[in-house]
Amino acid sequence: MTDIIKILPDNVANQIAAGEVVQRPASAAKELLENAIDAGATDVQLIIKDAGKTLIQVVDNGAGMSDTDARLCFERHSTSKISEAHDLFALRTFGFRGEALASIAAVAQLEMKTKRADMELATLIQIEGSEVKQHTQCSAANGTSIAVKNLFFNVPARRKFLKADATETSYIIEEFNRVALVHPEVSFSYYNNTKLVTRLEKTTLRQRINGVFGSSYGEKLIPVEEKTNVVNISGFIGKPEFARKTRGEQYFFVNNRFIKHAFLHHAVTSAYAEMIPDKSFPSYFIYLAVDPKNIDVNIHPTKTEVKFSDEKAMYAIMKSAIRKSFGSFSITPTIDFEVERSMDFSNLDTSREIKIPTIKVNPDYNPFQTTNTARPSGSYTPPKDKNLPNWEKLYDIPEAQPEIDQKFNRVEKAEADMPDEITGISFFMFAKKYILTPVKSGLMFIDIANARERICYEQLLRNMENHQPMSQGLLFPQRVVLTPSEGELLGDVLNEIRALGFDVEPFGQNTFVVNGLPTDAENQDAKDLLEHLLESYKKNQLEAHLDKKLNLARSLAKNISMKFSRNLTTEEMQSIVGELFSCTMPETSPSGKKVLFVMTGDEIEKKMR
Repeated sequence: MTDIIKILPDNVANQIAAGEVVQRPASAAKELLENAIDAGATDVQLIIKDAGKTLIQVVDNGAGMSDTDARLCFERHSTSKISEAHDLFALRTFGFRGEALASIAAVAQLEMKTKRADMELATLIQIEGSEVKQHTQCSAANGTSIAVKNLFFNVPARRKFLKADATETSYIIEEFNRVALVHPEVSFSYYNNTKLVTRLEKTTLRQRINGVFGSSYGEKLIPVEEKTNVVNISGFIGKPEFARKTRGEQYFFVNNRFIKHAFLHHAVTSAYAEMIPDKSFPSYFIYLAVDPKNIDVNIHPTKTEVKFSDEKAMYAIMKSAIRKSFGSFSITPTIDFEVERSMDFSNLDTSREIKIPTIKVNPDYNPFQTTNTARPSGSYTPPKDKNLPNWEKLYDIPEAQPEIDQKFNRVEKAEADMPDEITGISFFMFAKKYILTPVKSGLMFIDIANARERICYEQLLRNMENHQPMSQGLLFPQRVVLTPSEGELLGDVLNEIRALGFDVEPFGQNTFVVNGLPTDAENQDAKDLLEHLLESYKKNQLEAHLDKKLNLARSLAKNISMKFSRNLTTEEMQSIVGELFSCTMPETSPSGKKVLFVMTGDEIEKKMR
């Protein structure tokens, strides 16, 4: 029997490693930005074209590399950060595995120019699919410039599964923000298709947050700080009144490295308990300094997940630090033990007789009489007979009606396009969520929110097909400031948003003016609705490859239907049922939830036994 195990060629091994390290253009941008910071750069430029599919370039003024190092850095597991396993528990740099550049070069056409300050000429290396095409010298500024061109050119399957340009660009912006937020001492520039989008100068942490998320963002934050022998915590948390309805800016950084940690996130949200509404999300920018020996960063290829040696202590310290910050800045009520001058009882005359306060009541007083014949309360003497005769005349009590008539409203006829099974005799609500109506086979239950989602979705599609968006103008236009990634996404789908009924105009960087909303959403807050819409749109893109119009229509219909919770009149219930059964798929909502079901007579009889 022949041997079947063999060692993979380097180009194949690099492509496999690239599947873990370089999942999308944002992954390559992240690795290049972190390498620039590790090189000691004080000015970093990120340049992308076509959402990173055509070009991802990072230019820095860092230390640069020698000619030998420039060639070795593209070999697998080549790194200057560690030399033995023990070094893994003393890491204070971003990269350490030595896989990033080798993985990127395996799935792209890469060009690097690098020069140290003590070198006369720079080194130029061009690699295509792990194969070195050119290695020579050239002239260049001090530092390093790496251009990644035609990412996944040799892996068409991976390129095929990339999302829309706006989505991939938003991922790149997020990686850019994560690096910029942890290094306010470094200047950053971001170019998209030759256009300067963001320029962040060297500044303080609060000003860096303002630079990334808007000039007024710092007003929504309060500082948090706590020093212990387990962890040092610093940064900023959002004031409770600015909690968002969608997941906003939530950042953890451990030893200057961005991480995701569900346990610590729960500690933060629990500290906000009873201070923000349900399903609201606070913003936070929390920086943790932990002894490297008490943290393991080598548990995930992207290094965004870490393991702490004492997570329970971290949880308790995090929660108490945030609570302490709330108290220090008067976010939560506190007891002031200093004596108020307005309540100074030092001169109280203790010799005075203490009398119990009393209230005199006139039982003859009738508020429904046009002429008040009652005597002033000060001179009134209650009668001996305290039982006021004919008291029931003060109230108009109607005759009791049959209970069935109080609970159910009768309808004269059913909608014409309703199926024959619906008798239309009566509609009534239960728990402000369901419409119940008798049918020939039993009792039909209709989920109102899911039904409205289906009705709204198909109405939006008809309006978009007929190019007749139904919009309701706002009395006062509302200015909406979005995050950079949200602003990029909204700009990409602006025409489709307008076709849904939004009257939206760009108004500067990441700022839009809303002049009108879709007719079914005229009573909602424009900013909340747009944020929910974009959040649902991104989620749908991740879960299903939908056309822009279908995706946005589904997202808007879902967000409009979620806001419903009130009692309906009989006519409104009848209208909803009629519109529902005129839809193409009345049984399910666009998001796949059940709209209705029928409890048969046999099932009801079984329940009654």
